[in-house]
Amino acid sequence: MRQRAQPVDPTVGDDIEGDDPTVRAAAVEALGTRRGSIVVVDPSNGRVLTMVGQKLALQSGFIPCSTIKLVTALAALTEHVVERDTFVRIGRYTSYNLTTALARSNNEYFGALGARLGFERVTHYARMMGLGEKAGLDISGEQPGEVAAEQPKGGMILMTAYGEGFQMTPLELAGLLSAIANGGTLYYLQYPHSQEDAVHLTPQVKRQLDVAPNGIDDIKMGMRGAVDYGTARSAAYDPNEPILGKTGTCTDYRVGNFMGWFGSFNEVGFHKLVVVVMLASPYRGVNGPLASAVAGNLYRNLSGQRYFSANGASGPGHIPGMPEILITSPCCSR
Repeated sequence: MRQRAQPVDPTVGDDIEGDDPTVRAAAVEALGTRRGSIVVVDPSNGRVLTMVGQKLALQSGFIPCSTIKLVTALAALTEHVVERDTFVRIGRYTSYNLTTALARSNNEYFGALGARLGFERVTHYARMMGLGEKAGLDISGEQPGEVAAEQPKGGMILMTAYGEGFQMTPLELAGLLSAIANGGTLYYLQYPHSQEDAVHLTPQVKRQLDVAPNGIDDIKMGMRGAVDYGTARSAAYDPNEPILGKTGTCTDYRVGNFMGWFGSFNEVGFHKLVVVVMLASPYRGVNGPLASAVAGNLYRNLSGQRYFSANGASGPGHIPGMPEILITSPCCSR
């Protein structure tokens, strides 16, 4: 008889004094009683707005599954292994370009890129993008993930399509997604201890990503495709507030977990967020599409509260009890 996942309270032990209360409430509701973690970051400054399930989020990491394809894609574009519209044959009758391969999360495509890149170049870009090091600046209890020490015996496809050999934390993926969302600045993530700390937070730059000039824009098209027609369709909620993201589904045999990842950000005029959902369970049924649905519920909840509006009820940096300022523009475009 198939076992069912037992409900848990992922918030036990969380320290929430510096959280954005609106984002925190939406994240807790979206995650529900699943075993996992949600990290939400402001990509413009690296502030962690909430971290639900901190026990999992702060430990030494999990296999990244197909989210590693973001690293593979940026490395391949920067090293001129492939261009965005280059078709790579992956079967007798099938070819993919980068956009469709990201949207559909095609393993053979990214295995081919990995074979062309080689082990050293892949691990170089992984480290540059923040894997294998702490993402946060003095975040208590945070442990770094790991970068593969050697090429898997089964070939580069295991590394560059499935993430074998890597251990990634939700914070590391949130840092990487923040750099993609903001155009290439990798910030130290900062988790305020109080609302006063949040108001006075000063952004700290770790480094600029040294990637192809159009590389980030190129992978954004595939990430948008993942939500529009690919593996992350469950994240979509409003065509006027598009989501870009990458799913990940695999089994972490090291600890016996079925993994579901979704790293994402929204493309809106105000209050852009990075949302990382990681689900980890010994029971089947956990996967990337489910993680994308959890993220979609979070975005939908906040949108319903006008969080992403210029004069919405709340937003990053809003001080409880203070009125919102109406932002106007001399020109309007549709």
